[in-house]
Amino acid sequence: MVTSATFHSRDHGRDRGASLDGPTAVVRQDWAAAAVPWAFEGRGEGFDRLTLLDPGVGTTHTDLGIGRLAAGGRVPPHVRSYEQAIYVLEGEVAVQIEARAYLLRPGDFAFVPLGAVHAFANRASTEARWMDVYSPVALRRESGRRDTFFPVDAVDVTAEAAPPNLADPTLRLVGHYEGTEPDHVAAATSDPARGRESAGMNTALLAYSGISVKMLVDQNRGAHLLTMFMVDYEVGGAAQPHDHPFEEAYFFVGGETDFELGGQTYHFSPGDVAWAGVGATHACFNVDGGRVRWIETQAPAPPQQHSYRWPVDWERFESDHC
Repeated sequence: MVTSATFHSRDHGRDRGASLDGPTAVVRQDWAAAAVPWAFEGRGEGFDRLTLLDPGVGTTHTDLGIGRLAAGGRVPPHVRSYEQAIYVLEGEVAVQIEARAYLLRPGDFAFVPLGAVHAFANRASTEARWMDVYSPVALRRESGRRDTFFPVDAVDVTAEAAPPNLADPTLRLVGHYEGTEPDHVAAATSDPARGRESAGMNTALLAYSGISVKMLVDQNRGAHLLTMFMVDYEVGGAAQPHDHPFEEAYFFVGGETDFELGGQTYHFSPGDVAWAGVGATHACFNVDGGRVRWIETQAPAPPQQHSYRWPVDWERFESDHC
């Protein structure tokens, strides 16, 4: 039987835990801690970021936060030496990736490949917010190095942004997904079979044990260092205790649930964030309340085999004589 001990330290709403089976963190949003990332100081207008997960809470591969862009704000074209995935939470934001620009709204997501020129602009009258995740983690000022660069010949095309055509089969770096609805399998076949609208590319939905998983960013979109996907839990949905050889983050966006993390049970609501480091056991049993939804990220990207380890499967080898 796995036993664990935890300690907690609070820093801008962060709880960092270290258990015998791996590091964990729980973060509650505190916008008093939002700041302009040091690489963007003196560049752009109206942009800041609330960092939620980074090496300050123990991560090695995961840098997750919420970007905020004021009405009329902009982030000039730049390149970064890591991959980035974003999911729009509020407002609308023009996102340029290389030579194309997209006007993204809540439920839209995008993947920015390592080294791709990208920019942001907010032409609306209200601010925009998006969850983003980087891997590797952004370099700190004290490292003496930079990972964000502003090419002098880069052209800003955010003024040309338009809503993405989700039926375009060449649309690879952006998409839209807001989660499943109850009885989504029945709903998928409720309209006439012939002439039904295409589900588009890379839309496979994995459903098991009352859980629906929809990949948003993975190797099918060109990601090599991270993944991002949406998880829906029906009432009664359950994932038994397990761990991974990579880091996972959970950004809760709908419903409330108890979640077991590193031997402790936490209650999460929309906006809360949790992180399980390598080897940290975690589980969710949605036995009370309604449906639950979160955005999940993984870094590094999972291996082709042995992504999960279920402690109960290995306990059969234990002996009273050990």
